[in-house]
Amino acid sequence: MARLFAALMRHGEYAQLPNTPSAHQPFALTDKGRAQAYDAASELYDVMEKNAWSLITSIDSSRLLRGWQTAQLISARLQSLGLSESRVDSFDALAERSVGSAANLSTDQIVEVVRQDPRYPDPPADWKANSHYRLPLPGAESLLEAGERVASHLVARMNALRGEITSDSLKVFVGHGASFRHAAFQLGILQFEQIAQLSMYHTRPVYFEYLCNESWRQVEGQWKLRAAGSGFLD
Repeated sequence: MARLFAALMRHGEYAQLPNTPSAHQPFALTDKGRAQAYDAASELYDVMEKNAWSLITSIDSSRLLRGWQTAQLISARLQSLGLSESRVDSFDALAERSVGSAANLSTDQIVEVVRQDPRYPDPPADWKANSHYRLPLPGAESLLEAGERVASHLVARMNALRGEITSDSLKVFVGHGASFRHAAFQLGILQFEQIAQLSMYHTRPVYFEYLCNESWRQVEGQWKLRAAGSGFLD
């Protein structure tokens, strides 16, 4: 029976606004981020060659520009290495956690907005990194809710592929660090306490086998150890 694998990849470096916790910033990759995507494609190619995996020709990406750009650069580079032409499909479901109507405000501005609203208590001190906390603003979600959204997308896409593949195959997903980690918890890959302990390197995939009982096991790649006290800023 053919085996099915997923590569979860954080986008490349981009021009992020300072002290701004919204990961829905619409900015492009930096030159370094573009180089990271180019190198990531070479790593993907080497891992596929080593394991004799076929590439699923649709790459799923976040619709945010940095995610789409990363996926497009990887697709083009893989084709130049001799693989079949692939396409990039973009999805809102792979976006990072939304802070809703506070998008692209600074941390201080977001706290002040909530403080000025008499309906709600002040945000907790750890609100940016608190997996359970959702800002009381339209469109906002918690980190765990973002992870559940991403996890649902991963499962749906992998289940759709299960009956289609005839050889061991790899599906690439390009998204965001915090929502991927919270999705990994929702899928039973990480323990809850590991969410805060780990991060993801830009464009360095973590590879998982998707098993017949809808469980997952890591087979390649490394998580990044998170520095103590750092917040979830994508």
